[in-house]
Amino acid sequence: MAYAGLAQEYLGVPAVTRAYTTACVLTTAAVQLELLTPFQLYFNPDLIFRKLQVWRLVTNFLFFGPLGFSFFFNMIFLYRYCRMLEEGSFRGRTADFVFMFLFGGFLMTLFGLFASLFFLGQAFTIMLVYVWSRRNPYIRMNFFGLLNFQAPFLPWVLMGFSLLLGNSIIIDLLGIAVGHIYYFLEDVFPNQPGGKKLLLTPSFLKMVFDTPEEDPNYNPLPEDRLENQPGDQDLNQQPPQ
Repeated sequence: MAYAGLAQEYLGVPAVTRAYTTACVLTTAAVQLELLTPFQLYFNPDLIFRKLQVWRLVTNFLFFGPLGFSFFFNMIFLYRYCRMLEEGSFRGRTADFVFMFLFGGFLMTLFGLFASLFFLGQAFTIMLVYVWSRRNPYIRMNFFGLLNFQAPFLPWVLMGFSLLLGNSIIIDLLGIAVGHIYYFLEDVFPNQPGGKKLLLTPSFLKMVFDTPEEDPNYNPLPEDRLENQPGDQDLNQQPPQ
């Protein structure tokens, strides 16, 4: 019974959030079980382009380090804000959400070509947090019961917390920068005088991820209506004379 409830809860998670968080957990589990090593996953342009190890373009976003406080902290924030975005401003727009993933991952990968960054999953999480926080500017946040602030300050609070833990803030700054670029191009620039929407989701993504909407003006043919309503068809028929 508990298993069925857990499975139902898992399947109730939006598709993109479920797929990404599951991939992150499975990747970490594989490393813990020594089925994989971080050396097979990290971002290395030389191995990607010369050895054609193209999987590194994806796996470097899936590994958040060994099991520990940092891993669980990142997973909680990744799951929470990815889900809130998918169920909130991207509700019914799965293709647009996937395109945001691709856009953010592409920009981070470009930056990774010129910097010594091995894993970009944390930066990707900060990007999701940044976009959510800018789209929900009036929500009050509480960080571990110690600090109260408005949602747009959340990425900076997380960066400060990372600094207190002794981690490099380059990853956090990268996530904030990419998140701001996406937010500006998607939410700010199109609403400026002379602005226009520059980020257009490719049609093939919409075909794959978005179910076609029913045309409210569609009027089915009479024979289609009769086929779908056999009872009405019998009532409308005249009895034989």
